[in-house]
This record gives sequence, C-alpha cells and structure tokens, in this order.
Amino acid sequence: MQKQKLHDLQDFLKLLQKENQLLVIEQEVDPRLEIAEIHRRVIAAGGPALLFTRVKGSQFPVVTNLFGTAERIELAFGGKPQQFVKDVVRLVETSMPPTLSTLWESRRLITDAIKIGMKEISVAPVMECVQQPPMLSTLPLLTSWHSDAGPFVTLPLVYTEHPDGRGHNLGMYRIQRFSDSETGIHWQIHKGGGYHYHEAEKRGEALPLSLFLGGPPALMLAAIAPLPEDLPELLLASMVMGDKLEMATDPRDACHRLIARTEFAIKGKVPPFLRHPEGPFGDHYGYNSLQHDYPVFQISHIYHRKGAVYPATVVGRPKQEDFLLGDYLQELLSPLFPLVMKGVKELKTSGEAGFHCLAVARVENRYPREAFANSLRILGEGQLSLSKFLITTDGDTDLSNFATFWPHILERVDWKRDLFIFDNTSMDTLDYTGPSVNKGSKALLMGLGREKRRELPQEFHGELPSGCSQAKVFLPGTLVVQGASWKERPDLARELAEYSGLGNWPFVLLVDNVREATCSMQEFLWTFFTRFEPAADIYAKASAVSRFHIGLEPPVVIDSRLKPWYTDVLEVDPETKALVDSRYTEMIPSQWRL
Repeated sequence: MQKQKLHDLQDFLKLLQKENQLLVIEQEVDPRLEIAEIHRRVIAAGGPALLFTRVKGSQFPVVTNLFGTAERIELAFGGKPQQFVKDVVRLVETSMPPTLSTLWESRRLITDAIKIGMKEISVAPVMECVQQPPMLSTLPLLTSWHSDAGPFVTLPLVYTEHPDGRGHNLGMYRIQRFSDSETGIHWQIHKGGGYHYHEAEKRGEALPLSLFLGGPPALMLAAIAPLPEDLPELLLASMVMGDKLEMATDPRDACHRLIARTEFAIKGKVPPFLRHPEGPFGDHYGYNSLQHDYPVFQISHIYHRKGAVYPATVVGRPKQEDFLLGDYLQELLSPLFPLVMKGVKELKTSGEAGFHCLAVARVENRYPREAFANSLRILGEGQLSLSKFLITTDGDTDLSNFATFWPHILERVDWKRDLFIFDNTSMDTLDYTGPSVNKGSKALLMGLGREKRRELPQEFHGELPSGCSQAKVFLPGTLVVQGASWKERPDLARELAEYSGLGNWPFVLLVDNVREATCSMQEFLWTFFTRFEPAADIYAKASAVSRFHIGLEPPVVIDSRLKPWYTDVLEVDPETKALVDSRYTEMIPSQWRL
C-alpha cells in the first residue's frame, strides 16, 4: 500500500526506482517507432516502467509504461481513494440528513475531505523554463505505428473551461503535431472538452486550452475518468492524491491557471470554424482509425520544468496501460453507480474490447421488466451511452468473469423478448463497424431469473454448411465457427443461422479464424465485440415481429468477420521489428523478454 503522497511525476519516478519498478535505458533510441515497439514488448512481458535517457532529436528523457502492472497501479494510487468513495456513499445512503452522531462517526471522512481541493502557490515548478515562440518539435513526441500520420502526444492532459464559467474539463484527447505551434485536437462526441468548444464556436470565439504533461499520477487518472459533465476532474485528482492540487497564475495568459507540478504546460487557443485533417492513428481498439477533420490547437507558449521528463504511453490492441487504468477507475467509481443510476447494482465495461464495445451489469428486477428500465438508465448515462453491446442480469454472478457470466446469460435469455436492437444511434468515433463515422446501432441483451430456460450444449459433432471450415466450442452454449471471408460470402452468417445441422446450439459466433479467436479469453472478447454492428450482423434461424418487437428463434448467429470497410488491424512493420530485434537484448534484461 502506498503511504507517501505523490505530488508530481518526479515523486512517482523516485518511488518506482526505490521499488525496483523502473528500468533506465541509456542507449540512444528513436521516438519514431522504436520506443513504442520496445514498450509493447516490455508491457506484454509484465515488465517495469521504462525511462529512456537518450532520445534522438530531443534533450528530454521519455518515460513509458508507468501504469503497466497491477503493482504499479497500487504504488500510484493505493487503496485509500477507494475507501474514501465507499465512505462517502455509505454516508449518503445511511446518514442523510446528518446528525451530530453520524457526523462524529464520519469524522475521519470529514478530515480527509478537508484536504481535497486546490491550493494557490506563487511560483510553479513548471514555469522554470519557457519557450516563446513555442518549439513543439523539441519535445520527443512518439510515433507508435508505421501507419500513424506523424508524432502524437499520447498522455495529454487537456484542460478547458466552459465559456460561461460553468466548470472545467480535464480530458485525454489525442494530439497530433502539425508544426512547432499547431496540433490537432481530437474531440470526439460525448466529450467534455468538445462541449466547451461547441459553446465557444457558437459565439464565434476561440476556446482557451492548456495542454499539461506529467504531474501527479492522480492527474493522469482523473483525465480518463468517465465523470458526469458537471463533476470536476481536478477535484477527483486531489481526492485520489489525498492532498490539495497546487495551482499557479500564468503571467503570460490570464485565461487558465497552471497545474503547478506538471512537467510541461502548453498554452494556446482553439479558433472557431477551423478544421484540419487529423490521423490516421493506431487506436486502443487495436485498429487503425482513419483521417478525419478536427479542430486545431494554436500554441502561444510552452513551459517546462528544469530536467523535465516527457511521459508517454502506447495505445493499441488490448491489453495496454489503458486497460489497467480503466479497471482501477471502475473499481474506484463503482460504489457511485447505484447513487447515479438507481437500480444498477454493479457495472463493468470491458477493456478487452476497448471499453465502449461491451458493458455488463447487474440490475434490480423487482417487478416485471424493471431490468429493462434499469438497463436503459445505463444506456442514457454520459459516455456509457456509447456502449455498443450491453448485457444485463439480475443474478448474483461475477461480472468480471466472462467465462461464467456469458453461460449464465445464455441459460436464461428469452430470445423472443430479451434482445433489443436500437438502430440509428450514435457510436464511439473509433468504432468503424457502423455505416458511417459516429453512426450505427446498439444492442441490449438480458438474461434474467433464477431458473434456467435451457441446458447448454458443450460438444459439437454435427456437420458444417458450405463455406464453413471448422468449429470449436469455446464456452458452454457458444460455438465458434470459421467461415469464408465476408468478401467471398457476405450472406454466410444468415445461411449458418438457417442451417439445420446446428441442432440445439443457442449461440454461434462466425469468425475468420477459429484458432486466433479462441486462443484466450482476451482474443475471444476482442474478436467478438469489436467486429460486428448489432443492426447489421445479428441473425437467427427465424424471426417474427410482434407488437413492434422482433423476436428470434435460435440459433442466434453474430457475424464477427472482418468487413471490407473496417480499418486495418494494427501490426508492427517489418523494419521496426527487425531494428528492435537487433537491439533488444542489449537494452532489456532477460526476465522481460518474451
């Protein structure tokens, strides 16, 4: 358990070094592709954080893989923030309105709460050096994949304020460097910074923006937290840190205060109505998101500490650092779900599938179809509204164990009434399974009740139809079938659903490669949920419309083959692989080599 407070990145690096969780690499490395590939190999092996002291083309060291293991997550955040949230929820649930006795019982909570907030200091460490005019090319921005459009900031802390003074937003929106003084700003839909820009643009005004790098680990966690729009991320950062967050006035820009103990502070504005092509970029779904037009961040000046260290991460096919951070955030914030969404007992989104592609929940079902109403609460809540596939149950089953959760659902689902498809909805910007960017469909599947509706088959001895080459039972009731490519046989999923040889199988997943899709639960979830769109890729033996609801007769088949309009799966290019192969043993100790 972490005892000391971590006020900045320097504190965290000292702690990692003390705990033998930091590997210092002194050989010169290239921020273009090489650092990212070293990082990917080390994180796959469960290795340490990486501090690259000699980075080609830059005076600044680079640190990556800060949060790449559960042990480092524990060092960064510990268990105290989770206990604080649980105590707050317990106080709200049991002690409202408060009395003298309940306040006394909660005195430890009140003492901790007094430490939360902002604290003004006169001179910020981040202001020790300044670049004006800015020279963004002096910073060692990483290019992670050979298909990326260029260098990107991959751990950006993007701070904006509502033009009407209605709060702030700290988010992690990717930043592509265009020049020394301009970048893209990838504001996706349903993102707080994008809302602020929308309001400023309606007025024809530029939106001030501060891009911070580094700071306490709590600040990086707060930036990715899916908080409701009116909850301040800086307050969450202070709560996780267990101390007040130090702020300072910027003498060159009165619009925003500086977060004092960050490594870099990049200041500027985003003008209205100006767009520039941004991307492509290898994203956290494991695919190559395409080029689209986004607003432009125009930089006025850059601050940095003396001896500043540039923090970075690498996004790509799960599991990466965002997986561990996302899991910790869900554990931290999960006690709040029943307060924010009445009737939702437990909720988890799947990092294995990029978070937005799959959410699972336990909900109340005390009267007929209450579970449906509670499921809709989830699909209407903030960023959760971008969930593509939501599975809910009222059963007492472990949401984090899909190997038991999914059979529990299949045993209980009534295919005639418990699957709902919602077409013409918004989708996550990085999900290309729909008909166009940000547009598509979502599904809700419920498996309710204590009693099973069916026993699930666990062996398959039948024959497959033409176009299908092999089948494997991966989970009870789930048959994974390898078929010809979608380009060759676009109707194969429909034909498979109507094929009589499947017998009593309730669910079939059609994939391009059975071996790859079933080699692990991680690969199964990634293949399953990132490669289909509900309104386009769900089939059944038969269907019927009753009272405007489509009921299905199993087997239900989901087509998770790659479609021609999907973007490319991320792969390391041969040149980068060969380069790192040739140098890896001299940089990385044997225990961290796969």
